Amino acid sequence: MTAPETPLLRVVRGNPDDAELAALTAVVAAAAAGARAPEPAPKRDSWWADKASLVRAPLEPGEGAWRASALPR
Repeated sequence: MTAPETPLLRVVRGNPDDAELAALTAVVAAAAAGARAPEPAPKRDSWWADKASLVRAPLEPGEGAWRASALPR
């Protein structure tokens, strides 16, 4: 493995000591580790096995509601 030709971090102003550079490197490394791409959603195995279809809409009482309960939404 070869070293990169351009540095990953470059101090533009000031004269930081070794401890300050180490702290800066740790902060940048932690930010880069937390900025991973989100994982894709898992694929559905089967629409037949989906339990969400068992959840129904809330009941709406009223005149003729029993007729409307059999109609598709």
